[in-house]
Amino acid sequence: MSLTKDNEFELDLVESNTEIEAKSLTVHLSHTAATIVRLSPDLMNLSCFKAYTHYIMLHDISLVITGSRILTSDSINPFPATIEINKHGYISAIINNKSSFDSYAFLENDKFIDAGDNLVMPGIVDAHVHLNEPGRTDWEGFESGTKAAAAGGVTTVIDMPLNSIPPTTTVDNLNQKIDAAKGKCWVDVGFYGGNDLVPLINAGVKGFKGFLINSGVDEFPCVNEQDGHNSIFFMFHAEMESNDGNDIDKSLEISNENADYNRFLQSRPQSLELNAISLVTRLAKEYSTVRTHIVHLSAANAIDMIRKSKSDGIPLTVETCFHYLCLSAEDVPLGRTEFKCCPPVREKINQEKLWQALFDGTIDYVVSDHSPCTADLKELDKKEEERDFLKSWGGISTLQFGLPVLWTEAKKRGCSFYNLYTWLSKNTSKQVGLQEKKGDIKVGYDADIVIWNPEETFMITKDIIQFKNKVTPYMGRTFYGTVKQTIVRGNIVFDAKNGGIKSVPYGDLLI
Repeated sequence: MSLTKDNEFELDLVESNTEIEAKSLTVHLSHTAATIVRLSPDLMNLSCFKAYTHYIMLHDISLVITGSRILTSDSINPFPATIEINKHGYISAIINNKSSFDSYAFLENDKFIDAGDNLVMPGIVDAHVHLNEPGRTDWEGFESGTKAAAAGGVTTVIDMPLNSIPPTTTVDNLNQKIDAAKGKCWVDVGFYGGNDLVPLINAGVKGFKGFLINSGVDEFPCVNEQDGHNSIFFMFHAEMESNDGNDIDKSLEISNENADYNRFLQSRPQSLELNAISLVTRLAKEYSTVRTHIVHLSAANAIDMIRKSKSDGIPLTVETCFHYLCLSAEDVPLGRTEFKCCPPVREKINQEKLWQALFDGTIDYVVSDHSPCTADLKELDKKEEERDFLKSWGGISTLQFGLPVLWTEAKKRGCSFYNLYTWLSKNTSKQVGLQEKKGDIKVGYDADIVIWNPEETFMITKDIIQFKNKVTPYMGRTFYGTVKQTIVRGNIVFDAKNGGIKSVPYGDLLI
């Protein structure tokens, strides 16, 4: 065995008991994706195996995952396989069979993971998260938010430009956010921007967020039409009053009584979303080079309009959220302001139409829209009958629990694991331009992986919540799908059996 001038290993394999007297195999070593030689059957003998094992050791594999259910983009159904990960955090090989530790005896025990019958899936890419740092770290922060992500099988999050102070509307503000995030991230973090479009594109943001209605925070104003003409990827919070302002009964907002959920729901009718989506699709058709995206769709009445726009070739994508697919207006208890978000959780009949649109591809993917706040902003310091849905903060915390929430509802509807993967990893990674390195288990890709048990159930309680404020509408509910381990670029960041969240923040900033 020798090292050539081109940084290649030459393995001279000799077997006198066959017709082959000598063979020379050349393996190029790359820091991104070294291709491990696969020996042909006529070379699979003891001497070749020793050479192969020697090569693996030299190649410096840092982690091996094997199991009977591995899910990749190459197969609709999970299959037995072994994933080899190199020291740089990339997937270096996928072997189409389950392996034993004996084949990798040179590894330490904790560097060989036998997932058994658990599902091994590409890590989740959550493309809509509010981490709120700097400025509102009592709401959330990079450390607590990314720990929650890791515990939920999420390996990449894309942070929205609000509700941090300052918002990510300029390069200077982006740099403040980057400084605040350094050394605090347990998963990889990318960023969206707003306002200062071209400089932020050059700085590496993944897209731009805009509101067509009041954003809820003064430092992030709503957009005008010219903003949409200047962006390469624009996301819209799609709620907008009509020109005559007759969408909303203004008396709903001036009553002296504490508003219940029904009154809040009436204050955010589906027509607000239809108005906004009508404008967005018109602009998207006129400026067809601009990729346009509708965030957190809740109004099923807009689905036909969206479907028509897509069939006309308009570059439009759409997301919905875990809470719209799981929660329903009929089931919101008295005073439970944890259920409030904007746009609102609507009725069950609306929810089923969202599911249909997700299955047929009209809706492209599902995100958390993790939008936490302190308990007092939800008025949880008041008695339930005294809480006001119109005044409390509108946002739901789901980042840690998106996978089980979605899976529990999806399995009722005959959803496949491949559907789940498409909605949570494949399409989200493509949306933010990471499809060449994330969102799949593939040679050369980042080793971002979640190992979970789809058949096992658990209850959400305060003691398991990693996000900062233990406020969520899912408290006390039982879901299918327990996350066992989360791996980010070959590093185990969460291990349910061995202490949960690991002590080292391995997350990178995707700038």
